[in-house]
Amino acid sequence: MIQEPTAREIEETKLYQEWGLTDSEYRLIKNDILKRQPNYTEAGLFSVMWSEHCSYKNSRPVLSRFPNSGPQVLQGPGEGAGVIDIGDGKAVVFKAESHNHPSAVEPYEGAATGVGGIIRDIFSMGATPIALLDSLRFGELDNERTKYLMSEIVSGIGGYGNCIGIPTIGGETSFDPCYEGNPLVNAMCVGLIEHKNIQKGQAKGNGNLVIYVGAKTGRDGIHGATFASDEFADDKETQRSAVQVGDPFMEKLLMDACLELILDHPDWLVGIQDMGAAGLVSSTAEMASKAGSGMVLDLDKVPQRETNMSAYEMMLSESQERMVLCIKPEFETEVTDLFKKYDLEAVNIGYVTESTDYILIHEGKIVANLPVDSLTSDVPVYHKEQKEPARINQFKNQDDFIPEIENVRETWLDLLRQPTIASKASLYETYDSQVKVNTVVKPGSDAGVIRIRETNKALAMTTDCNARYIYLNPKIGGQIAVSEAARNIVASGGRPLAITDCLNYGRPENPEVFWEFDQSAIGISEACELFNTPVISGNVSLYNEFNEQAIYPTPMIGMVGLIKDVKHITTQDFKHLNDLLYLIGTTYDDFNGSEIQKMVSGKISGDLTHFDLKQEKRNQELVLEAIESNLVESAHDLAEGGLAVALSESAFKNDLGMTVELDITDAQLFSETQSRFILSVNPANAEAFEKLMELNAQKIGRVTATQMIDVTTKDNHIVIAVAEAKHAWEDAIPCLMK
Repeated sequence: MIQEPTAREIEETKLYQEWGLTDSEYRLIKNDILKRQPNYTEAGLFSVMWSEHCSYKNSRPVLSRFPNSGPQVLQGPGEGAGVIDIGDGKAVVFKAESHNHPSAVEPYEGAATGVGGIIRDIFSMGATPIALLDSLRFGELDNERTKYLMSEIVSGIGGYGNCIGIPTIGGETSFDPCYEGNPLVNAMCVGLIEHKNIQKGQAKGNGNLVIYVGAKTGRDGIHGATFASDEFADDKETQRSAVQVGDPFMEKLLMDACLELILDHPDWLVGIQDMGAAGLVSSTAEMASKAGSGMVLDLDKVPQRETNMSAYEMMLSESQERMVLCIKPEFETEVTDLFKKYDLEAVNIGYVTESTDYILIHEGKIVANLPVDSLTSDVPVYHKEQKEPARINQFKNQDDFIPEIENVRETWLDLLRQPTIASKASLYETYDSQVKVNTVVKPGSDAGVIRIRETNKALAMTTDCNARYIYLNPKIGGQIAVSEAARNIVASGGRPLAITDCLNYGRPENPEVFWEFDQSAIGISEACELFNTPVISGNVSLYNEFNEQAIYPTPMIGMVGLIKDVKHITTQDFKHLNDLLYLIGTTYDDFNGSEIQKMVSGKISGDLTHFDLKQEKRNQELVLEAIESNLVESAHDLAEGGLAVALSESAFKNDLGMTVELDITDAQLFSETQSRFILSVNPANAEAFEKLMELNAQKIGRVTATQMIDVTTKDNHIVIAVAEAKHAWEDAIPCLMK
């Protein structure tokens, strides 16, 4: 065992700075909290628990803006995941997490363990995981490094989810140069639970036992939370010690054992929590603090897979597939036997006390003794300086971008080949989307859909964010991120229930980055209030920079909606010949931040205009009412690439053509005006549909057997074979990956 620096040496050498603590934070710990110098183990505990990743010390003032309550909310932020009532005594449990820096240095394991961690958050609540989704951001596919990262990250997501037997049913993948050195890997998990089985991560009751279950503790992932709370650079690209290694087969055993304990023996259990970021210290300290309790842990009893581990290493390790239980002492043998049945260790490592002290014993000595709240609720909160970036004013004052289209047909095909728009089938086909046979809508439509067994209901779920919009106008971009997620849910026949998020930004000490963060949170909050979709869980990932170059501000929105009757499940694909096509919403010249602006000019610029949150809500309500009235055959929201891309994608699956006449310009085919849908309607239902929609739907054409995309604008007549467009769209990413 390495000789640890003394408390005095830690202060004199300022070793704590390497762990992420500032001078003022160290003084606060020494002078106000402990009233003495913290020793090596104690300083380590503070460093990870006071990291941004665990404490939200920089982001908490911003997060306080989010609405997080409502009649449907059974559990908001503060536990492993949020819980929403869906009727019949059932609830949906969901959360998203980021694993960005680990995935940059060890893409396979970084992505895999991100999936493993979010699954544990769900079953720690007592829920059975039913679906996974992801949201990925990469640099351009023009270099071997990005291709390698994407290939390994996708393999890691699929490898873990497939092995554990949870379908990956949705997600999104986008490409922009700013993510080249700092890819984003956001994973979301959704579970189902009965109200009576909802668990909390708490350790209460004097003398109740603290039980360690799952894999042994090693030296992997030490200071992973600190690593995630620091900007990224070339010299950190090999920081592999901060990346854990996952074992999905053990996780499956751990999940099954924990769910058996929760569902079949609730009287044995007091609380349960995942050992995630900051490992054993975060899980145990949070469980005690939430309950107003204290805790004594004997680290000699912690299962270890490496020799001579120090208290510091055991407490900070982020080895995967581990959980903490608080149980009643009279059931210790029963709990141990239950986990033994799954070939898992369940070890008594401590007990709950009436005091509020957090005490660690190692080799018979007390190696840490501090108030438990000092690790959790006594973290300093910072109100960071904000400054509007100069680009924002420039964008507002410049002329709106309007593309000059010389050849509409070629532009249309080129747009379908853009990686952000092109088919992601070569990626998501890596994932098993149908295991457990509850998947109704697989990846490739607006939202994934899972049926709820023993009911006539289903859940629609999606992940969304157009970071380019937020770069141009964070507040409106934040509103659009929530709105697009809601459009995807509505287009699938669901009513939006709530959101989770992964808030990915650069360094919060940069006033311009913090302004982006705050403004986009205002926009997200305003949209959530209007849609009645509270923020029930989530994650903040700051310091997403590479060599001091920040990513676009990227607040990923994960949304779940309820489909009241499975007969209302709707997909984007045209279904029948002669169905009528309707455009919902008005088309304007909205090209700032669009895919065509990036494709034509190589950059994005300008302000966001023509977006009306109330009109967005109105259009969504009308579309959902039409779907629930059985008047709609297919529905697809308009997003990247606008009308041209939405029409194409609607034709591809069933190889159906269309004849469309539009009162718009050629360029407006590629406009990205928000609040729009393409619906197909059986002619027999047209009168009822038009009466319901009043003036909000414009009939633009019909589905044909020609297998041709036949579109007439004010400027032109365009004809493209569906097969040619589909070929361009399907082959783009595989060709780039070669």
